[in-house]
Amino acid sequence: MTASVDPDLVDLSDARLFAHGEPHELWRALRARRPVRWQPVAGRTGFWAVTGYADAERVLTDHAGFTSTRGVFLNVLGRGEPASELQFSASDPPRHGDLRRPVQREMTVRAVRHHTESLRADIVRLLTPALDGGPVDFASITSALPTAILGPLFGIPAADWPRLARLVGMSVAEDDPDYRLPEGVEETLQRAHRELFGYLLNLVLAHRRRPRGDLVDVLASMTVDGRPLSPGAVVANCYSLLLGASAAMPHVPNAALLELSRTGGYAEWARQPELLDSGIEEAVRWATPARHFLRCATRDTQLGDVTVAAGDAVVVWISSANRDERVFANPHRFDVRRTPNRHLSFGDGHHYCIGAPLARLTLRTFFTELFRRFSSFEPAGDVEYVQSAWLAGIRRLPLVATPR
Repeated sequence: MTASVDPDLVDLSDARLFAHGEPHELWRALRARRPVRWQPVAGRTGFWAVTGYADAERVLTDHAGFTSTRGVFLNVLGRGEPASELQFSASDPPRHGDLRRPVQREMTVRAVRHHTESLRADIVRLLTPALDGGPVDFASITSALPTAILGPLFGIPAADWPRLARLVGMSVAEDDPDYRLPEGVEETLQRAHRELFGYLLNLVLAHRRRPRGDLVDVLASMTVDGRPLSPGAVVANCYSLLLGASAAMPHVPNAALLELSRTGGYAEWARQPELLDSGIEEAVRWATPARHFLRCATRDTQLGDVTVAAGDAVVVWISSANRDERVFANPHRFDVRRTPNRHLSFGDGHHYCIGAPLARLTLRTFFTELFRRFSSFEPAGDVEYVQSAWLAGIRRLPLVATPR
């Protein structure tokens, strides 16, 4: 955004705004001038845009005042949420807890400890092409991370993951030229959901016929209010997990490596293993792979300086809140020593990311193996970003890695 652009006139729902990365200049201006402002959307329902940390935290933690049952992403706004009350991400307490708890028990680090060595082996294999010292697209390497962690948990064959990854991309980046079908955005979304949900339904039905002891079996055997989940509800929750992993796993290391290759900060972090965990939290803050979350007000309420009416949509822009100068000192500096680090990348409140422990385990393993093998990274070409109002992704990340 240039200085001549009025931030009040920018359409935050337009995915083209994010075609070249995060518009931090715009976020800074909005936090200073209009931290809560109304965003009209041509031909669709408008929404309140929240860009400051304090207001964002309030919306995310007040489930009684701001419901998730009408959807959590902008692309469902005005369309309705078919998974309302079926999916833990699209439900409120107490039902949210009933849906979440059995899955959460299976997604702790302890529960997946027996997968750790296979995860490490997969990461080592993925990093091998970079050892020759030539330019390599690290985005193509990290794109396989969801397979490494969710593959064993879901029992999905590795050969199916490229297709699933593309369908997930179509469902969250439907405006991106690489994902959008010639028939348009609506057909892109519909086809992605039709094929993805069809695949997951077949997976669920196969597990019900022949249980395998994995996470899909846990979902398929769950009961809520004394009744088993419908196949549609199981599919909706599988989709939610798939979406979260596909967003966070590749794009946190991508964003971190991009910044560290530009500043030379990689070597400093790599030689201080005691900073591994704080550096990972900083990478998660820095990347903010999910740009926004949607809620709807359940009653008239004051938010910042405005009155939000019952039924109004409220979109929390996590990518702005995570750079709020009132919470983070030098927010535009990648600081591996940053503590405390109260980032909202995993959300907050009852909807705190169910996969956060697994994401941290995966990132810890990835960066540990990265530090063992490479002493530095340098940019090797133009970076390409995913064009999406939700997914803060990097499509192409050419780097030259120096092996140890």
